[in-house]
Amino acid sequence: MVETGILVSALAGAGSFFSPCILPIIPAFISYLSGTTLSEVQNQDQKQSGQSWLTVKRSTRINIFLNTVYFVLGFSLVFAVLGVILNSFLANIGVGFQGTLQAIGGIVIVVFGAYLILSTKIRVLNFEKRMTKIPRFKTSYITSFVFGAAFASGWTPCVGPILGSTLTLAATAPGAAYNSLLAYSLGLGAPFLITGAFFSQATGVIRRMMKYLKYFNPVMGGILILLGILVLTNQLSVIGNFPLADQIINLERGT
Repeated sequence: MVETGILVSALAGAGSFFSPCILPIIPAFISYLSGTTLSEVQNQDQKQSGQSWLTVKRSTRINIFLNTVYFVLGFSLVFAVLGVILNSFLANIGVGFQGTLQAIGGIVIVVFGAYLILSTKIRVLNFEKRMTKIPRFKTSYITSFVFGAAFASGWTPCVGPILGSTLTLAATAPGAAYNSLLAYSLGLGAPFLITGAFFSQATGVIRRMMKYLKYFNPVMGGILILLGILVLTNQLSVIGNFPLADQIINLERGT
């Protein structure tokens, strides 16, 4: 169950990256963090194999990647602290109330899944919390780190349920909470780092993915509901029976 929960958390992190309220703004957001100007990033229609992308200077690419690294470190630190807090306060309590924690956690995750699905139909659920008061420092790396830390709590609705489900899942197994949230950080951070390292190509890929984002909330909502039911019925381990999941879990164990 613990290894399966960590795997699910990593996949949830990746799912957060590809959510419709995060993915479309990532190129502009990363460019803003790195202080990239229009003269450094030129929007040229260079066609190669029928594709177009941004052309970025080498020095600018390095600057974008380093700022992305600090951004990822910022939200990873916050999640690490949350993991330690959950581990410290719930580890002892969870021993006697494991069944209760799983039942409550399963119900909460199902509610998050239903919220995602309903948010596509009920407009009032699509409120948004933005980070508008984060100061800019002389060194862009510090700014990126602070933005990363704020990003961990500045979620828009389509990401909040995924993070909330991850936190709930971690709470059902508090002894592994730190590892679960670290896995979430890795799942979320890896695509950010890839985007920062290959900014030009990633920008083109993200543009092509935009037309599919309308399916994200219903699909992810359904997945969360299924996940919640598995947690509620203590059947989460069945995920590890899938061949690919089993191989990843064995890789984590070092076997």
